[in-house]
Amino acid sequence: MLKMVSIVLAAGLLVVGALQPARAQDATRVRVALVPVAPALGVWVAQDKGFFAGQHLDVVITPMTTVALIPAVLGNQFDIGIATTVDLIKAAAGGMNVVAIAANHFETAQATTNALVVRKDSGLSSVKDLAGKTVAAPSIGAILQVATLHWLKKDGVDVKSVHFVEVPFPNMGDQMAAGRIDAAIAAEPFAGRMVAAGNMSLGNVLLQVADPSLATLWMSDRDWAQANRPTIAKWTAALRQAAHFIVQEPKEARDILAKYTKLPAPVVEHLALPHFETKLQRSDLDPWIKVLNELGQVQGPIDSGALLATAP
Repeated sequence: MLKMVSIVLAAGLLVVGALQPARAQDATRVRVALVPVAPALGVWVAQDKGFFAGQHLDVVITPMTTVALIPAVLGNQFDIGIATTVDLIKAAAGGMNVVAIAANHFETAQATTNALVVRKDSGLSSVKDLAGKTVAAPSIGAILQVATLHWLKKDGVDVKSVHFVEVPFPNMGDQMAAGRIDAAIAAEPFAGRMVAAGNMSLGNVLLQVADPSLATLWMSDRDWAQANRPTIAKWTAALRQAAHFIVQEPKEARDILAKYTKLPAPVVEHLALPHFETKLQRSDLDPWIKVLNELGQVQGPIDSGALLATAP
């Protein structure tokens, strides 16, 4: 009898062992590169709340220091990466084989994550006053500076008369207090801190291009996208669940944001959460293509439809 029980148990263990690899194989591994800032919140929520697992995705997340590094590593080290709209268009225009697979976050009047802030003692009260002034930007040629150049041009300012300097977000307040810069294009929570110190916000720079304005998206190598349409559909479905969760459970979403960004809880508590949306259309890219052409940062016609590889 004991021998029979041992045989049954051994057979059961063999069955369990045989099933384990099958379960692992059922989950599709997706290697994701992102920068640990608020626009990545949807992915962290989808990971922590099991939305990726529910779609049978095994998502491996790797933090990067800057978005600018991500397009070059897609298709090799990573499958999917976060990017700004400008990053996607410039990468494609430069000959890189990349496409957008889903939207990520939009700037809206109700969910604004950046501001053009002018120094309180500068005497500046509008964008037109920035001629001849020094403006801090996190990166020259990136989305915030591109949108600011568009705003300047739209208001009749000679963009060549404005001196842009690269300053990391955390250092902008100190540079402004020291009088080394007249204005700064800052993301939250740094913009809010500068305004709380008595400086003045002129408004959201991305909303000068479009309202709502597609700010960030998810991109991949074109060949990977064409070979992994079902995976893209699952990725998008999980992020839609995450976007709904963020709206319904903002407190828990903020806890997840604090966990991954390492921002202090009081900062995260007052931080405006981005507006997340996965639907992506040509009309979301077209205003940015037009702006980049007008500024001479890309040349020739760019077909926005050719940049999309979204889920059916």
